[in-house]
Amino acid sequence: MFDGLPAVYLCRHGETPWSVTGQHTGLTDLPLTPAGEAAAVRLGERLRSLSFGRVFTSPLKRAHDTCKLAGLGDRAFVEPDLVEWNYGRYEGLTTPEIRREQPEWHIFEHGCPEGETVAEVAARADRVIAKLRAADDDVLLFSSGHFLRMFAARWLGLPAYAGAAFHLDTTSVSILAYERQKHEPVVRLWNSCC
Repeated sequence: MFDGLPAVYLCRHGETPWSVTGQHTGLTDLPLTPAGEAAAVRLGERLRSLSFGRVFTSPLKRAHDTCKLAGLGDRAFVEPDLVEWNYGRYEGLTTPEIRREQPEWHIFEHGCPEGETVAEVAARADRVIAKLRAADDDVLLFSSGHFLRMFAARWLGLPAYAGAAFHLDTTSVSILAYERQKHEPVVRLWNSCC
């Protein structure tokens, strides 16, 4: 809580084999690496002193396992809208590989062929935000990088392409809250790593 108003804590999942190589990991359900598991445990130590009214996680293993290793798995509800971007034909590819085919491609502007459009991912973020605006307690979300970047842009009322400006590392913590009233959304902390 900040000034009596609830906050939304965002946790990006721990390291996976594809986050190490820079491959786009949408719906491929990869496990955490040993380093990712260790970072998730450290994340739990960092979150231990905080109190959350609700905890939500993406249905994907990497987010759910990060939540569990952080010690919050028994309190978490799976929220399907927190799933990562469906990269379609670009699943498993790196950005340089995609740009060999589409030199001007940018996910927050063009979406993914045979996957999700920018508008579809923004709509999912907006649905989650609508649910959380009614919360009276702090809420914790576990999800993936591109979705959480979209979530931050939409939280602030920015257009979807603004998600490109919010870099996120694995196992990072970010906090979205309000300035003085619930109609004044702000970023309190971004991409803080343990």
